[in-house]
Amino acid sequence: SFAYVTIKDRLPQILTRVIDTLHRHKNEFFEEHGEKGVEAEKRAISFLSKLRNELQTDKPVTPLEDELPDAALWNQYLDYQRNLPNGNGEPSWFQSPWLYVECYMYRRIHAALVQNPPIDSFDVFKEGKAQNFFESQEAVIALCTYFQELLKNIKDLEEKQLQEELFKLLQVSLWGNKCDLSFSAGEDSSQKSSPLQSLENMVPYILVNDMEKVWSLLVNAKKNRTERSNVRVDIILDNAGFELVSDLVLADFLLSSKLADEVYFHGKSIPWYVSDTTKHDFNWTIKQLGSANHMWMSRCGINWEGYLKKGVWVFRDHMFWTLPHDFSSMSEVAPDLYAELQKSNLLLFKGDLNYRKLTGDRKWEYSVPFHQALNKFHPAPLCSLRTLKSDTQVGLKPGQGEQIQASESEWMVSGKYGVVQFDAGL
Repeated sequence: SFAYVTIKDRLPQILTRVIDTLHRHKNEFFEEHGEKGVEAEKRAISFLSKLRNELQTDKPVTPLEDELPDAALWNQYLDYQRNLPNGNGEPSWFQSPWLYVECYMYRRIHAALVQNPPIDSFDVFKEGKAQNFFESQEAVIALCTYFQELLKNIKDLEEKQLQEELFKLLQVSLWGNKCDLSFSAGEDSSQKSSPLQSLENMVPYILVNDMEKVWSLLVNAKKNRTERSNVRVDIILDNAGFELVSDLVLADFLLSSKLADEVYFHGKSIPWYVSDTTKHDFNWTIKQLGSANHMWMSRCGINWEGYLKKGVWVFRDHMFWTLPHDFSSMSEVAPDLYAELQKSNLLLFKGDLNYRKLTGDRKWEYSVPFHQALNKFHPAPLCSLRTLKSDTQVGLKPGQGEQIQASESEWMVSGKYGVVQFDAGL
């Protein structure tokens, strides 16, 4: 299975890169922290080498030993896995749900650093994320330029034209999800070309296309809003780099077109899945744009800093996003986050990991309805923008998945296909 290849090949590669990154920063740790920094680097590397060995030799998953606020929840989840009626008793790397052990690996990487001050706040994935951003520069410029030109006459656009622009930017945000460093095990995955030129050619690869439903939800919310009620959209982010810029442009469009009054962004509270967006990445990206020596890039960055200051854009992180639980258990495990999402008019979930957590990462029949796979997770109307990079997919027409499978055995994991999949909720 794709899960097996991931655990056998991709995760050890990622760990090797993390160890290499720490090793390359040894001098920097010494300059900043003296011998203490070098000692911490050695301990972190030995911790990670041990982790890699445990993974490769299918050792049992061990409880977390750090004092972080989420450690107890992780250890309870391990007990839950141990006691599954159809489980193997002692969860191990190759005998456990893929989603669980993959999340667990990233949490252990975090532990390796947190338990070794003074290098405990070092993000081992930061360089890769920055590199992805800089290597996608041309695409970022093309997108910012397109968007700033659009803003010049956005007030004069008729409803049909607004709808067309929304659909374009939803697709840019969807295909921006191809730039994923955990998928390429850290290899270059930047967006080189203009993301707008190829959109029409990509439409046939959108297997479920619910953009019309997203549009009518937003238009109705706009018509029904009162003095006291704002239209709020929440974007549950995935990757930093080009994908994040495409999400920010989409969010700006929602405000500028008055389809939304406020946008909440949800990111990860710790470095996660190589390229996932943390608060630092979010702020760093906006600063990079603001100080760029390209007129339209810097205009975007400056406007976005303004939105954050005004409070019409808000960034939030919550530890639930970096737990192994699927979203159907959010109301129990993180009732505060669930209540927060209930205030939204529309939740946009970016990317493959969020899709796996929405659908419980199960081997569903392709034609099972999306609503059913969400397993009672309905805080608000939601839409998943996801390119397929793992073998779970629901909500297809009868026979649709089988038909593609017959000619392309890798269709679920190649990133070539995408979905814009909507669920109206209750």
